[in-house]
Amino acid sequence: QVQVVESGGGLVQTGGSLRLSCVASGRISSLNTMGWYRRGPGQQRELVATITRGGRTNYADSVKGRFTISRDNAKNTAYLQMNDLKPEDTAVYSCSAQCNDAVTYKYLVVWGQGTLVTVSP
Repeated sequence: QVQVVESGGGLVQTGGSLRLSCVASGRISSLNTMGWYRRGPGQQRELVATITRGGRTNYADSVKGRFTISRDNAKNTAYLQMNDLKPEDTAVYSCSAQCNDAVTYKYLVVWGQGTLVTVSP
């Protein structure tokens, strides 16, 4: 099966920066669009950013100009560089990976366990 693991969360002050990593592994024949989502206190899960295999990106309006999503296809890894963090960015950030299973060829959307980002005032 396919596994997705996020890392890089932590506690930072307003204006600080963090870089999140998302590594996909397992029997992957093709790793396609990857994305970051978040769910803050009392909030619904929302899309933060996505990136296609070819590098086309999409961002939520709330993070444009502050966050940058990127990927290293050779490492099956996506990153989320977060700058100028604000308290409202506090959330559990989860990574999703669209891929095809190398054995069954099934199309899968796999989610990681999430990593907590806390931004203090």
